[in-house]
Amino acid sequence: MMPARYVKPYVKRNKTDGRDAEAVWEAMQRPTMRFVPIKSEESQAVLALHRTRALLVRQRTMTANAVRAAFAEFGIVAAQGYKGVRSLMAQLAAADCPLPAMAQGALLVLARQWEALDSDIRTLDRQIIQAARADATACRLMEVPGIGPIIASAMVAAVPHPGAFRTARGFAAWLGLTPRQRGSGGKQRSGGISKQGDRHLRSLLITGASAQLRSVRARGSKNPWLAELLARRPYKVVAVAVAAKTARIAWALLAKGEHYRAPAPAAA
Repeated sequence: MMPARYVKPYVKRNKTDGRDAEAVWEAMQRPTMRFVPIKSEESQAVLALHRTRALLVRQRTMTANAVRAAFAEFGIVAAQGYKGVRSLMAQLAAADCPLPAMAQGALLVLARQWEALDSDIRTLDRQIIQAARADATACRLMEVPGIGPIIASAMVAAVPHPGAFRTARGFAAWLGLTPRQRGSGGKQRSGGISKQGDRHLRSLLITGASAQLRSVRARGSKNPWLAELLARRPYKVVAVAVAAKTARIAWALLAKGEHYRAPAPAAA
């Protein structure tokens, strides 16, 4: 299979079935054309599970933000995170709710929706974790710091043929974790990350890298590369750099079928 946007430049003038077929034939002859391996039905099923979970997570976040905004209108601001939302839900269910009765009734509808979404997400999480632990390849990926069952399951399903990428950097570029390159007059400039490829997998890797960095901030790091990067670069830039490095390690494990080997600690 070929990406449709790579075939489009070969369509001459008006679009017809004949010219589309001619463009496909012409694109097939190009030595630099990139092809997309066809996924199995099992991989497509796992990806459907992940897409459903991602949609429910977005809806849960939107519902929680709506509840927070409504409480803020009455001067009640909760802490960030899951515990803050839970505290607002508890205030809604209490007999001495600080909100007017009409507002309380409206927000209880959102609270029930949030609870249902949260329950469905937890059910999908259990299914994904169970499937990941039963897969040998996903178990090898979970040995890498910053990769859990959800990231491992999504990566195995989205990349059934790691040999399609010649290098680890090519895999990171496909995920959109490499700098966008611009060159003119012999001068090359690097910008922000390209954000191409699988958006869901890229966001999962960055989320895993952020969790890893929070642990490093709390407990310290024995990795001099990471410690130096945190000292001179903003937090989010470091999170993307860690995500790109994690993606390269994951590709090496997928392509070579090996287990993760932690780097040796640096000498004092």
